[in-house]
Amino acid sequence: HFPPERSRDRQGRPGTRPVPAMVKTHAVVVLALCLLFQHATDAFMPVTLPVRHRAPLKMVLSEPPTSRSAAGSQGWSPGSWRKFRCEQLPDYPDADKLEETEAELRRCAPLVFAGEMRELQTQLAKAQQGEGFLLMGGDCAESFEEFSTDHIRDTLRVMLQMALIIGFGSGQPVIKIGRMAGQFAKPRSQPTESQMVDGEEVILPSYKGDNVNRQEFTPEARIPNPSLMVKAYNQCSQTLNILRAFVTGGYADISRLQAWNLDFVEQSPQGSKYRHLASKVEESLRFMKAIGVDTSADVFKSTDVYTAHECLLLPYEEALTREDSVTGNWYDCSAHMLWVGERTRQLDCGHLQFVRGLGNPLGVKISDKCTPDELLTLLDIINPENTPGRVTLVIRMGAGKIREHLPPLVRAVRDAGRNVLWISDPVHGNTITAETGHKTRPFDAILGEIQGFMDVHRELGTHPGGVHLEMTGEAVTECLGGTVDEVTEERLAHMYTTHCDPRLNGQQALEIAFQIAERFRLFAGLPELCGSDDTECTTW
Repeated sequence: HFPPERSRDRQGRPGTRPVPAMVKTHAVVVLALCLLFQHATDAFMPVTLPVRHRAPLKMVLSEPPTSRSAAGSQGWSPGSWRKFRCEQLPDYPDADKLEETEAELRRCAPLVFAGEMRELQTQLAKAQQGEGFLLMGGDCAESFEEFSTDHIRDTLRVMLQMALIIGFGSGQPVIKIGRMAGQFAKPRSQPTESQMVDGEEVILPSYKGDNVNRQEFTPEARIPNPSLMVKAYNQCSQTLNILRAFVTGGYADISRLQAWNLDFVEQSPQGSKYRHLASKVEESLRFMKAIGVDTSADVFKSTDVYTAHECLLLPYEEALTREDSVTGNWYDCSAHMLWVGERTRQLDCGHLQFVRGLGNPLGVKISDKCTPDELLTLLDIINPENTPGRVTLVIRMGAGKIREHLPPLVRAVRDAGRNVLWISDPVHGNTITAETGHKTRPFDAILGEIQGFMDVHRELGTHPGGVHLEMTGEAVTECLGGTVDEVTEERLAHMYTTHCDPRLNGQQALEIAFQIAERFRLFAGLPELCGSDDTECTTW
């Protein structure tokens, strides 16, 4: 609402004069743009603080049950997963040390709070109805060695840039979730690995992440060590503090868009296009200031960034699970959102049985191996009450399979009336081994899977609700291709630093954001961000 413009009548007495219709129209358009970035600062506040008012949903959200005796959770406790078979868990040789470590973690403070998770679930419920887009991104696996404020800042900065691009192009608010502050453990396809040492083949247990064992190829390093879970917890606490400082301390200020530009953005055609987009937002901000809108308000200077990781190392997850004093529900306070991977989502597996009793928003990785009946049964287990915002299905099939295998799953879930958010994981299904021996992912295949994912949902009348990327803000050379500073096989070894799987670099991630934005505009019948007659905007 804008107050009427002040004026004086012919006798000099104060009066009012309506704002001209054209100004009203421009102001409404500008405010609509800015609402794309409106995220409350309460995402990292204690649960007792009130949540800001939001526009009403087009659905009725179920109130959380008052206790864990709710339907679907009978017989559940944080430790009931131990009654089931479990894949991918380390075999700790020292059971007493493991028990001591679990007890120490149970005494630690929660890393995140239940109120934050409920707020995230509310946002995800809106996205399920086509009123939002989920952007998940971060390292394949966090490490102790690479931990630094700069590393976190650079990844966050690229995510903020991507969110701006996608939000502007799609006309939807972007929910930002970092694969950080907990993404240490990694499932492995083989329990052992071999290397040639002094001309002889040596076989050792696989490296499973810094919170399980160490990466050095020695017998001592590969022994699972429970104390690494405490070290990981301490690093998670620091990571969350850094994130909270950045997103609430002015780093996410929309008026500083140009300051977010990394060197590679400024030096590339992609960057020219981004600067053009950023200048449009800055023009809108200047206009808002001109009509008296306070752009120093928190909504313009801060944003929500949540955290998520794979629910893999169950002793760690159980030890950080707490009962909420407000609702009586149980929440895993290691992250706002947890997902169950393709290798551990089996219906009789302990990982699925653990997460079914949690109040956290949940994700499940789904490949082309999943059948419609299996998927519906899985949803019955983890979301028997069909609560909006609770379940996100993360689709990882590969560019060559997505158009064939995704439609039957979408139809089954749609026709059954299940509330889920569909998002694309276009990296895991497109992993190959280059001739140089490096594990890599072709950029064109990643982009092709995203396009196939979005096209399937457009054809079936459902919402392509997000993307899940393994990425970094650093200039790594781990994924082949890209139209900006292309990574060739010869360049893979130049900056190949991942502790596990190959990651998109900042240039590649931004290009994907632009492609998603333009595809949304295509679906909406809008012109491209860079039109052919726009000489100031550089295309790629």
